Amino acid sequence: MLTLEHLAGLLEKNRVAASARVKEFSIGGKNFSFNTSPAIMGVVNLSADSWYRESVCLSADSAIQRGTVLAAQGAHIIDVGAESTLAHAARVDDAGQQSQLIPVIKGLRAENILVSVETYSPAVTRASLEAGANVLNLTGTTASDEIFKMVAAHEAAVIICYVAGKNVREVGDFNLSADPIPMLREFFERQIEVAQRNGVEKIFIDPGLGFYYKNLQDSAVRVRHQMNIFLNTFRLRDLGFPVCQALPHAFEFFQDEVRCAEPFFAVLAALGKTDLFRTHEVPRLKAVLDTLKVF
Repeated sequence: MLTLEHLAGLLEKNRVAASARVKEFSIGGKNFSFNTSPAIMGVVNLSADSWYRESVCLSADSAIQRGTVLAAQGAHIIDVGAESTLAHAARVDDAGQQSQLIPVIKGLRAENILVSVETYSPAVTRASLEAGANVLNLTGTTASDEIFKMVAAHEAAVIICYVAGKNVREVGDFNLSADPIPMLREFFERQIEVAQRNGVEKIFIDPGLGFYYKNLQDSAVRVRHQMNIFLNTFRLRDLGFPVCQALPHAFEFFQDEVRCAEPFFAVLAALGKTDLFRTHEVPRLKAVLDTLKVF
């Protein structure tokens, strides 16, 4: 059971990190003040294999419509992906991803909506940035120099996801250690150095909670680890860059109320000083964050 005593102990051990401030920057001409106002990223999935059915759009028109609605509901950025991260999902080649992504990127940008593209492919990255994408949600670790140079050339932002392998579809074993923050810190320090060396100035870091549990049968262990990461997020902010969190679902616990899972985890992520919340449930999440501001 999560208790007030646990939260008090966590703060007491990490008071210096709790006061750390992160870099603030503009994306596509919009200023973000992460230290005082966390931002929301809404999700549009173009893959029929994505299990969160409410986010799946199988045509460019429906994807643009959903992105427009999410922006009106409070999303600051719309994240679009053409390949599901699920183990059973079909792999989509570069041409297939581009054919789906490019019309959606152009349509959303025509509405002046900031767009993030989730990919680990250099070719898809290039095509997406040329089409007007503002953010690369990078879910891989190969070809980093090439990819970061493209991001810098387009003055875009990048979300560096923690990936224990070549990419989100080819991951190794995930270390559910008692304290994962040192492992995450080492990874992000390396990737931030590579990004900055290649000219990238606008960086988010993302622990990538949803990517590494394909073979883990004990859902309680998985969810406990996710909760622990959310509450400890603030310990990574002294790296100097805002933290993005992809909110999970814990279907085994929420079942028919699974759409309430992300708002629940958002409370823990907010207590951990998350700067950018990636969610399928924009209006519910906005209500949570607005309510927390009242206190």
